Amino acid sequence: MPESYTANDLLNAIAAASKTLSERKDEINRLNVFPVPDGDTGTNMSLTLETVVENLANLPIGAGGAEIRKAITTGALMGARGNSGVITSQILRGLCEGSVGHEAVNAESIDSAFSHAVDVAFQAVRKPVEGTILTVLRDSAAAAKRARKKKLSTDEALEAVVAEAYASVQRTPDLLPVLKDNGVVDAGGYGLAIFFDAFAAALTGKEGPLGDELAFARGAAPKVEIEQINDWEGSAYRYCTEFLVSSDTLDAEEGLDFLGTMGDCELLVGQNPNFKVHVHTNTPDKVLAYMLERGQIAEVHIHNMQLQSAARTDALAAEGEAARKPIGFVAVAAGEGNAKILKSLGVDVVVSGGQTMNPSTKDLLDAANEVNADAVIILPNNKNIIMAAQSACGLSEKPCAVVPTTSVPQAFSALFGLDEDASLEENVEAMTEAYADVRTGEVTRAIKDAKDAHDNPIHEGDVIGIADGSIESVGAAVEDVVMDLLARMDAADADTLTLLAGEDLDDAALDALVARIEEAYDELEIDAHRGEQPLYPVVMSVE
Repeated sequence: MPESYTANDLLNAIAAASKTLSERKDEINRLNVFPVPDGDTGTNMSLTLETVVENLANLPIGAGGAEIRKAITTGALMGARGNSGVITSQILRGLCEGSVGHEAVNAESIDSAFSHAVDVAFQAVRKPVEGTILTVLRDSAAAAKRARKKKLSTDEALEAVVAEAYASVQRTPDLLPVLKDNGVVDAGGYGLAIFFDAFAAALTGKEGPLGDELAFARGAAPKVEIEQINDWEGSAYRYCTEFLVSSDTLDAEEGLDFLGTMGDCELLVGQNPNFKVHVHTNTPDKVLAYMLERGQIAEVHIHNMQLQSAARTDALAAEGEAARKPIGFVAVAAGEGNAKILKSLGVDVVVSGGQTMNPSTKDLLDAANEVNADAVIILPNNKNIIMAAQSACGLSEKPCAVVPTTSVPQAFSALFGLDEDASLEENVEAMTEAYADVRTGEVTRAIKDAKDAHDNPIHEGDVIGIADGSIESVGAAVEDVVMDLLARMDAADADTLTLLAGEDLDDAALDALVARIEEAYDELEIDAHRGEQPLYPVVMSVE
């Protein structure tokens, strides 16, 4: 395809990639095997990118390339947190500087940007270590160079960079023994690969990530069952110190030499007048005094690594002691209220989704992997999600099965059929039987003209009532349609009614609706809750 990506396309892709990194920061954080000297890698990288996006959002419409590059580099430098954040800021700076002089996004400009990013990032670290984010960057740059030589298209070049980034991440345990000892990959490298992947996917318009993350998750990384390393003990330095320096006179090389005499993990990046300082030291006061003699300082953060390490060790120990269940649950639901009810009934992870947003196979697989259980049951709660749930179970490394619920109320009943002493297969059968007699009704508004199950006309904006997937009622008011739908669902012969109020039905309207139902069905037990689901003022079930 022609290289026709605009500046706006690039900005949107950066924002999308930043959002992805923020959403997956906990996944990255779990790979940290070092005792928190700089905070967690995923958090630091995501905060760095969020500051970049904030800077870009403040640009005037039609800002030129130079303004965009400055917003990115300044935002990354000012927002950088910890080693991983500072190095990320230098990678972004290098990518921006390397793109100068190129009018289009193509294999040539991608190669130039990555080549310069390697130079800038490696210069920022005095003692580069193999098997880290720098290795992943260098390998990605090599892939960009090969793409240029092969004269690949823009999309093909980006795909090659992403694929090599993930491949490089998988190789990090072979280069850094502490990673192999703990069965994990490098957190910073993995975060960088996720960022590249999300950026490329957003820019090229591909559905989902370009990298085969499902295969990646089944391979060497990421694993969450990690062992804490207490190698902080005995370190000569206690305080992680980082801050901004504004100076027209600071000599960066001289300043870096000074930091080397104060501690380790020293970084001094940027250029006059704006610099970012990071160092592990026992004397942060001397570091600050030195920089104050040469300029002004701001955004000072000093963390006691010993205390952070102890807190992390305690947290991981508590997490490890959490009881592992024989069977855990993943459920799909929209609405905070529905999620709370499901969790109160024993669901471990609620994936946001439903009629208006169907989660992917990977979303469900990730959720199943989060569950601390020997086996997992997925409750899709929507007919359009059942196949994705079944695919996730096919990819899961732990035993996994689907109870094919098509609504949240069905899930409620299914969960009451759980027998903790029974096998996975026995529970699937029992839970499926438990909701077999549940009839579900949903009330919403028509978004276009149509016909109901009885060939009656439906006009856009009409309130419609759906019983087990069939449009059975049409009206002008939510309450009237609910009552008509209850009659069609044989509520007079039912024992209980579960009613979930959507975000568009306020408490007063809910109370009035319950009172009207009680008057019409005096022997029906009504269990009303706030589900807070969007677009559906009422979801209900009778059994």
